[in-house]
Amino acid sequence: MGKQALDILSSKLAASGKFLLLERSDIASLLEEAKKSDNGLATIGADYMIIGSITEFGRKNVGKEGVFTNVKTQIVEAAVAIRLVDVSTGLIIYSDEGKGSAEMTTKTTMGVGGKASYDATLSDKAISEAIGQLVENIINKCTDKPWRTFFLSYDSDAQLIAGGASQGVKVGDTFAVKTKGKQVKNPQTGVMIELPGKQIGTVTVSATGGDTPETEYSFVSFAGEGATINADKLTDYYIEEIK
Repeated sequence: MGKQALDILSSKLAASGKFLLLERSDIASLLEEAKKSDNGLATIGADYMIIGSITEFGRKNVGKEGVFTNVKTQIVEAAVAIRLVDVSTGLIIYSDEGKGSAEMTTKTTMGVGGKASYDATLSDKAISEAIGQLVENIINKCTDKPWRTFFLSYDSDAQLIAGGASQGVKVGDTFAVKTKGKQVKNPQTGVMIELPGKQIGTVTVSATGGDTPETEYSFVSFAGEGATINADKLTDYYIEEIK
């Protein structure tokens, strides 16, 4: 059932078109398959991790018998709890539980009619309803921060950033270029906090490319008042949506 819940959640998040979902549950199988490939497996870092479990699950049959009519109902109830964790800090930024139910009723009159046999699809329906209550909040929590990306390349031939059309990037868009902020440690919690970066200029998109959301890129041109980009230290910069 945990695998069922994972598949349902993945499908709902993928349908929103707002995420790149990374496979982690079957990582052992992926690594084993990667050994057969010349290219190997390049793992990708995630921004958020969703941890969850089915906390309640029950199935019951209720019925009503009359002189001529019998009514039987199968009811499945499920509860799913999830925690949304910011991978960079380990902090739980959202925690909630959703509940769902599904039922099937059959009716016989004078011995004629359907029989309420075991219906496995009711489990999926109940779990799906429970997860559906949580998905919108997950999306809102993950997307309330400005969109951010990074330089892929910066030289005389091309200036490239990650991201393209599927992420809403289009020709003419302008984004802020910032240096990474200083890392400081909160003495009370022990959590490392990244301070806001300093904006040193902007980039404007001139073209987009790539075949899939994971491989999309955009050509940009950098403009800064006296600032320059150190091509040897591209990880010191990030590109952020201007709000």
